[in-house]
Amino acid sequence: MSPMTTGGIVLACVFGAALVGMLVRKILPDHHLSSESKDVIKLGMGLIGTMSALVLSLLVSSAKGSYDVRSSEVVQLSANITLLDRLLAHYGPEAREARDLLRLAVARIIDQTWLSSSTGSAQPMPSMRSEALFDAIQALSPQNDAQRSLRAQALTLSTGVAQTRWLLVGQSGHSIPRPFLVVLVCWLGFIFVSFGLYVRPNATVVIALLVCAVSFSSAIFLILELEQPFEGLIQISPAPMREALARLGQ
Repeated sequence: MSPMTTGGIVLACVFGAALVGMLVRKILPDHHLSSESKDVIKLGMGLIGTMSALVLSLLVSSAKGSYDVRSSEVVQLSANITLLDRLLAHYGPEAREARDLLRLAVARIIDQTWLSSSTGSAQPMPSMRSEALFDAIQALSPQNDAQRSLRAQALTLSTGVAQTRWLLVGQSGHSIPRPFLVVLVCWLGFIFVSFGLYVRPNATVVIALLVCAVSFSSAIFLILELEQPFEGLIQISPAPMREALARLGQ
């Protein structure tokens, strides 16, 4: 389910809860709407509101932290790719095949990570062809100490590139437990029921409650968008990887 759809469902549930509260108000006996009852409900809803604020802040922090980690991994990946190409360039013309394989691998990573996500298809897993670069570097035959050092560094970097790539794939799932969202929406529904329960319906009240419901659903939408950093409205920029690809082979 897309973040936009989930946000719309949250909006309908929360605002619908306020409307339910207004309807219940009409059928409740007067003694259920006394000042004593109102005070007790205010205290209870205040407690639920505090817990909701804590859970919402936890979800925002978790989603933003996950987004920032993946963004830094993309930057690190592009830096390692550029450095690996320069090491192979210094090795000599014998590493031309490995450099060509590196360029193809980077182009494939960009296509899989960003272009596949924009078309709505699932992000493919790295194929066995991704290991061809490591095999090409491993097959190099150093003729002196300098080439041996460069080959060893290139093998280490190629392993790091593959590790970061697999890490990005492994983190592509949902990082936020869905029960958190369900419980949070239920709590918000209880709060909005109490809003509608003790207010006389009018246009101003309905609009105010709608604005509050939109605000909460927007927060949920942003959390879910941050959880999917390679698709949707809030994407990690592919600029570092595209810049690294443009520098390869120079």
